[in-house]
Amino acid sequence: MRTIFSTMERKWRIPLFASIFISFVLLLVAGTSLRPPAGSFFSFLQKEEPSIFVEDSLVGQSVVTLPAPPRLAYLISGNKGDGMRIRRTLQALYHPRNYYVLHLDLEAPPKERVELARYVRSDPVFQQTKNVIMIVKANLVTYRGPTMVSTTLHGAAILLKNFQDWDWFINLSASDYPLATQDDILHVFSFLPRDLNFIEHTSNIGWKEFQRAKPIIIDPGLHMNRKSDIFWATQRRALPTAYRLFTGSAWAVLSRSFMEFTIMGWDNLPRILLMYYTNFVSSPEGYFHTVICNSQEFRNTTVNHDLHYIAWDNPPKQHPLALSMRDFQNMTSSGAPFARKFNREDPVLTFIDKQLLGRSPGKFTPGGWCIGGVGDDPCTMIGDTSVLRPGPGARRLQGLIERLLAKPRFRSEQCILT
Repeated sequence: MRTIFSTMERKWRIPLFASIFISFVLLLVAGTSLRPPAGSFFSFLQKEEPSIFVEDSLVGQSVVTLPAPPRLAYLISGNKGDGMRIRRTLQALYHPRNYYVLHLDLEAPPKERVELARYVRSDPVFQQTKNVIMIVKANLVTYRGPTMVSTTLHGAAILLKNFQDWDWFINLSASDYPLATQDDILHVFSFLPRDLNFIEHTSNIGWKEFQRAKPIIIDPGLHMNRKSDIFWATQRRALPTAYRLFTGSAWAVLSRSFMEFTIMGWDNLPRILLMYYTNFVSSPEGYFHTVICNSQEFRNTTVNHDLHYIAWDNPPKQHPLALSMRDFQNMTSSGAPFARKFNREDPVLTFIDKQLLGRSPGKFTPGGWCIGGVGDDPCTMIGDTSVLRPGPGARRLQGLIERLLAKPRFRSEQCILT
């Protein structure tokens, strides 16, 4: 009898020990697989590296949820003769996820305005997305006058009225051009706080105190229907004491919350400063800067850069240098997503299309949203607009943003009084 029980005991012990051994091996393997591999998103968190981007480490990590891409709202403005340039810039910048307002100066001939409007109405992609608006009641914009500011506010107001979900406002001219695809820009901006404002600014106005702040000018575009230069008054005025003046680049990337504050103004500061800058020389280089840096709510949201590559004489003159092929290396190494200014049909634009944007003449810049089309155009059919395919431009822009947000530089350059 004992022999029978011993035999039975051995029979159930062997499967028991085998199952325990197998379970131990499986737990060991599972525990090993849960450790974050080198360079992964989880190891990035463990190391607490200063970078806010995880572009490299996210490749192949299906368990990581990427932040939703933002939506950008562009205002593209041009003067008489810029109709085709606006069209080309729009094609280079286009993404179905974004919104676009086009402004062609009132001085432009009717034929040029009609041709641009017809293009916007007839393009099948625009018809489907309905995210491109041309300002019908155009403004007469005077160079160096406040009508440039009023046109920018006009475009922003249209974007706020018609589209409720954009995150940043970007003002560009027809002489600007992108150095990165929209997939590159949207990818990098996905990881940024939505309240950041990229605006080059300083309170050290220097020579501008005597040549721009103290003179009194009148912009004829405010009350005349034909363009002419600004009028100069014989009297001069003192600098204001109720607020501090700031100056900088006329080109900026501004948050939706700041643009709502500027347009709707629950504080009276934007309206007060708009009236002050009505008689200020080159007011686009001071209005938004002074509003944001005198606002307690927004002064700590500034990043002191306009995200443009611009070349200047030394010492700087009124206009920047026109960019050409000789500037291509400096443009790309800057990491900036935009550059200005370019002459009409300069060969470097075609080179940028080919080398940086992958764009064919007359076509949109390809992106993750392009899923096919007619003939050789891959972007006549729209796919998932949240699918991004960032390229080398994202890495360059990421490097620039990381440098701008690095401590202690970031905080030390926010609306500093000098």
